[in-house]
Amino acid sequence: METVSPRQARRLALVRAGLLKPDWSGLPTRAAGRGVRARRAAHAVIARFGYLQLDTVAVAGARSHAIVLLSRLKGFDPVLAEDLLQPGEPLFEYWGHEACWMPLERYPLFEFRRRAFRRHPWWGDLIGQYPRVADDLRRRIRAEGPLRSVDMDGGGSRGWWDLKIAKRVATALWSSGEFAIRARCNFQRTFDLTERVIPARWRDTPLPKPTAIETLLELALQGHGWASTATLAQTWRLRNLKVEIDAALKRLEADGRIVPCALIGPDGRRRPGWLRVADGDLTGRLDRLRPRRDRGVLLSPFDPVLWDRQRVKQLFQFDQVLEIFKPAAQRVYGYYCLPVLAGERLVARMDLKAERRAGRLHVKAVHFEAGSGKREVPTADREAARKALVRYAEAVGLKPAGVRTYIG
Repeated sequence: METVSPRQARRLALVRAGLLKPDWSGLPTRAAGRGVRARRAAHAVIARFGYLQLDTVAVAGARSHAIVLLSRLKGFDPVLAEDLLQPGEPLFEYWGHEACWMPLERYPLFEFRRRAFRRHPWWGDLIGQYPRVADDLRRRIRAEGPLRSVDMDGGGSRGWWDLKIAKRVATALWSSGEFAIRARCNFQRTFDLTERVIPARWRDTPLPKPTAIETLLELALQGHGWASTATLAQTWRLRNLKVEIDAALKRLEADGRIVPCALIGPDGRRRPGWLRVADGDLTGRLDRLRPRRDRGVLLSPFDPVLWDRQRVKQLFQFDQVLEIFKPAAQRVYGYYCLPVLAGERLVARMDLKAERRAGRLHVKAVHFEAGSGKREVPTADREAARKALVRYAEAVGLKPAGVRTYIG
């Protein structure tokens, strides 16, 4: 079995994510403006992971999907991130990691999920429970065209149900594949019939479930570098599919595309995982890297590198927490903290709040990692955090103001 150290796995993860050694990542590093080149750069980042997770929270001046792109593409306009899903663009929206934008050619991979989601995963058989609502939505969209979520009130004369129920039924029809998301504007979804959104070449070529799972696992490993089976499964929320996942990994290994690879922890324990054969030669070169500690970038708390808390702990010795749902008095770091990546280390986290009318990005707190029991924050870490904040503030068009510093 191959082995990697935490440092090798960490560096490989950052290289694959486009956050370290740009010339090794194969990803673009700049995307000025809102034109074709900027869109293509964004599409390249999305293709690397296979998905771009969506999130509604914009308190830091941009939503998560914009922050993921800003952290990799200098000059990227966050407004463009809100406008990526449009008719004619090579993306579609569906349940991937969570609700995500994904490359259009990946649509056939999720036929097994669309079948499973004929009963909505949260609400059960909504379509069967509210057949008249479902039929009215189908008829209305077919006759009148695409329909926004906010326009589903329908008027009182038709007894158009509860708006909340209509939105849920529309979501169930989308989850099962009858509807597709045609576009998003101001984060509002526009529903349409699937045949008017997804080209026939992708719509009419669904993949068998075993092939789809195999492909999804390989895509996950492409984005992660090294990963455990659990991380690969959670990348696409493949629940209760252990037999299918194990079989798919064995096929990928037999085909010579992946190899078993253990992460050797500081305690000497071997944590089983996987590595793409294509990344094998890269791991030996990673030890020669000398990342700049004073160059920082802010990451979304939902960044593909960060959502797996156990993996972040293993590779970065960083406790990635999200405290949005905690009462204010119980928060340790803040409502919506963006970790600071400095070279290959996560050195701090910033709690930010955008104040658009004042043109200000309010820095409510910066929490530095103490590390090794030290109380003094290294100069390089402070400089990395400063540069990360300046870059991010410029990207979202705001001026930083008001900072309180804590030593973690």
